[in-house]
Amino acid sequence: MSYRGRGPGEEKAAKRSKTQTRSLLRRFVAYYKPHKKLFCMDMAASLAVAVIGVVYPIITRTMLNTLIPDRNYRMIVILGITLLCLYIAKMLLNYFIQYQGHMMGVYMQARMRSDLFEHLEALPYSFYDNHETGKIMSRMTNDLFDVVELAHHGPENLIISVLSIILSFTYLSTINIWLTLIIFACVPFLVVISWTLRQKMRIAFRDTRSAMADINASLESSISGIRVTKAFTNAEKEKEKFEEGNEKFKAARKDSYSAMGRFHSGNTFVTDIFNVVVLIAGGLFLYNGKIQFGDYSAFIVSVNMFIGPVMTLINFMEQFENGITGFERFCEIMDAEPEKDAEGAVDAGQMEGHIEFRDVTYAYDEDKRVLRHVDLDIEKGKKFALVGPSGGGKTTICHLIPHFYDVTSGEILLDGKEIHTLTMESLRRNIGIVQQDIYLFNDTLKENIRYGRLDATDAEIIEAAKRANIHDYILTLPRGYDTPIGERGVRLSGGQKQRLSIARVFLKNPPILILDEATSALDNTTEILIQNALDELCVGRTTLVVAHRLSTIKNADEIAVVDDGRIIEQGTHEELMAKQGEYFELYQLQFRANSGIIV
Repeated sequence: MSYRGRGPGEEKAAKRSKTQTRSLLRRFVAYYKPHKKLFCMDMAASLAVAVIGVVYPIITRTMLNTLIPDRNYRMIVILGITLLCLYIAKMLLNYFIQYQGHMMGVYMQARMRSDLFEHLEALPYSFYDNHETGKIMSRMTNDLFDVVELAHHGPENLIISVLSIILSFTYLSTINIWLTLIIFACVPFLVVISWTLRQKMRIAFRDTRSAMADINASLESSISGIRVTKAFTNAEKEKEKFEEGNEKFKAARKDSYSAMGRFHSGNTFVTDIFNVVVLIAGGLFLYNGKIQFGDYSAFIVSVNMFIGPVMTLINFMEQFENGITGFERFCEIMDAEPEKDAEGAVDAGQMEGHIEFRDVTYAYDEDKRVLRHVDLDIEKGKKFALVGPSGGGKTTICHLIPHFYDVTSGEILLDGKEIHTLTMESLRRNIGIVQQDIYLFNDTLKENIRYGRLDATDAEIIEAAKRANIHDYILTLPRGYDTPIGERGVRLSGGQKQRLSIARVFLKNPPILILDEATSALDNTTEILIQNALDELCVGRTTLVVAHRLSTIKNADEIAVVDDGRIIEQGTHEELMAKQGEYFELYQLQFRANSGIIV
C-alpha cells in the first residue's frame, strides 16, 4: 500500500482543527481559575490515591520474596496494618474527590450557565428568529451536564492515570526491565486503534446531540401548543412529529453506540493481549531462570496496575469527546454576536418623541426585502397610524424604531439623533410597546405589571391597572394582585392578558408608544374602555399605531398605508377617503363586512 502525503488543503484543515481544539481547551481551562484552590486540593488528593495504589504490589513482592520465606510474621502484620491505614486514608481521599471534585464541576457549570444566560439576553432579535427555544435549552442543560463531568473527572483521571502509568512502569522495570518493555510495546497498538476510532465517535456524538436538541425543540413546541392541539384534536399529528424526531435520535444513538462499541471492543482486545503476553513471556523468563517465582507472581499482580490506568485513559477519550463536544456547542452560542452599542453611543436621556425615517430599506437577507425606501416624519406628541395588508412591513417599522434590527440602508432619527448614536438601553427606556402576541411570565398579576418598571410601588401598580381597566377584575380574585396567572398567562382570557400588557406600558409611562394591534383581542365593549385609556395615555406622547380595524384610528393625526414594504398613501382619514385610493377601498371593505353586506 503506497503512502499518500497530505495536500495543502488537508494540511490546512488539520492545522485548523488543532487550533480550534487548543482554543476550546484554553477557554475551558479559564473556568477553573476561580476555583484554583479547590482544584489543587482535588488534584493533590488524586495524586495521593495514585501513590497509594502502588503500595500494594510493592508489599506483595516484599512478602513473597522476603518476609514469607524468612517467616518474619511480625513485619507481615506491620505491613498489613500499614496497608489498612493507607486504604482508610484512600477512602477519605476518594470521598473528598467525589464530593468536592463534583462540587467544583457544579460551580463551573453554574458559571457557564450564568454566562450563557447573560449572553442570550444580549443577543439580537435576529438570533431568536433563527434558533428554536428547545434547542437553546438543550445546550444549557444536556450539553453542560457532560461539560461538568469532564470538568471534574477529566483532569483527575488524566493526572492519576499518567502518574500511575509512570509509577507502575518504573516499579515493573525494577522487577524485570525486559518483560516490562515487552508489555509496554503493546501500548502503541492501543493508541493507534483509539486514535483511528476517535474521530468517528466524535462525529457520532455530535449527531446525537443535534438529534436530542431536535427532540427538545419539538417537545417544547408541542407542550406550549397543547391547547391548540386539543382544540383541533390533532394529538396523533403531534405524536407523529415527535416520533419523527425520536426516530432520528434512535438512529443517531445507534450510530454513536456502534462507534463506541467498535472503540471499546478494539481497545479491550488489545488490553487482553497484555495478559497473554505476560503469561507467555513471563513463563519463558521463569523457565529460563531470568526471573524468580516471587517476582513473576508480583509482576502478574502489578501488571494490572499498569493496564488499569491505560484503560482509564481510553475511557477518558470518550468522556473528553462528550465534554468537548458539549463545550463546543456552548461556545457556538457564546460566539454569536451580541447586540452592541455603536462606538461613542450616548445616553438618550428623556426624549420628546420626534421620529423620522429617511430612505429606510430593510431586508432579512439579500433576497428578501421587507421595507423599500420608507420616508416618515412623525412629530412629537402626534398619533400616527400604519394600515395595510398583512406582511406589508408595518410591524417591521415598529421593530426598527427600538433598534431591534439594523436597517439595511437609510437612517432613523429620534429627536434629530440617529438611533445608532444612542445606547440601546436608553433608547428602549423611552419606548413602550404593546404587541398583538402577548407574553406574560409565570408569576403573579402584580409582578407582571411591575415588569413595566421594576422600582414601581404597589400604589403605582394599582393606578396602572386602573387606567388599563383591569383593576376591578383583579379585585374579584381571591388573592387579588398576588394571584398567579400560570404559564404564559393561561388562566387569563385574551382580553385580560392584553389589558395586563397595556398596564405595563401605563406604568412605564414612556414618551413614545408603539401599539401593534394593541386592542385586537378585545371585545367591542372592552375595546372602547381600553381605547379611551389609550387616548388618555397618548396625550402629549408620540404614538405609532398598527391597526387592522380602521375605525380605531380615524382620529389619528396621520395615517400611512403600507404595502409590499412601501408607503403608498399618507394623510388624514378625511384626506385618504377623499383620494378614494387603497385606504378608501380598505375602509369600504371593512364597513361592508361590519354591516353584514356580502361583497
